[in-house]
Amino acid sequence: MIAMSARATRPSRRLPSPGLRVLLLAALLAGLVTGAGTRSAAAASPGPVWQIYAFRYATVPGFPVHDLVAGADTARTVDIAMMFWLLEGPDGRRVLVDAGFYRQKFLDSWKPAGYVRPDSAVLRFGLSPDSVTDLIITHVHWDHLDGADLFPNARVWIQREEYEYYVGEGGVPAHEAIDSVDAQMLSGLKQLGRVQLVEGDGREILPGVTAYLGGKHTFASQYLGVRTAQGTAVVASDNLYLYENLERHLPIAQTLDAKSNLAAQRRMEHLASAERLIVPGHDPAVFTRFRTAGPGVVKVE
Repeated sequence: MIAMSARATRPSRRLPSPGLRVLLLAALLAGLVTGAGTRSAAAASPGPVWQIYAFRYATVPGFPVHDLVAGADTARTVDIAMMFWLLEGPDGRRVLVDAGFYRQKFLDSWKPAGYVRPDSAVLRFGLSPDSVTDLIITHVHWDHLDGADLFPNARVWIQREEYEYYVGEGGVPAHEAIDSVDAQMLSGLKQLGRVQLVEGDGREILPGVTAYLGGKHTFASQYLGVRTAQGTAVVASDNLYLYENLERHLPIAQTLDAKSNLAAQRRMEHLASAERLIVPGHDPAVFTRFRTAGPGVVKVE
């Protein structure tokens, strides 16, 4: 009797009608699809995304390939592209990666073809030089650092070890790899409070822009991983001179440590969402592989 009473008072466990089951299943599937879409969007856009532009401001004709690619044929030459890069953020931030050069002694020594002063190059793209908010210097060589003082409002980012290794007390060069004028200029910017020293590898210096140590092109050269709508792009600068370095698995010819440079190249391949999003520092093919966005400018996408 007690058992029978319990059965009599237990709630019914009948299944929903077929029609109700269809409605419930449809609602469940809709919820799953919506949830999956939300997760996918979150995974694709975990934070601010940037647009990347490569600027070609000059060409050095007939440059020996063996000075770019270790072990290359000494008879080969290439008309290298002199480049810097613009990162545009969704908040109006405008970041240059490297600054080119403009001092007359470099023009006289190298006699570049098609030269446009870096501040004029951004101006003809529609940007005022004083609207550049940040300038990330990958390393201290003249063709990447010399134009830093052309952008009067930019905060300058450089690796602490790079700065301290090359710039001595009072702006005196501590090593021959940095030009004396550029060492003095960089020291002066630091005294003005405009230099931000990056503390080593894997540092997100701006949201979506991460600095990595570059495998000893100079003492503490750096390259960047940048979040874009297409995924992570790598702005390699001189830590990767040409596509050929990457494709033939050969270190750059000018490095303090070839093994370290190769390791940096492998890491670039791992960081980039696609190999086409790895941008070398001097390859003229950059300007045929990407879509033209202005005079001497392509958009990396």
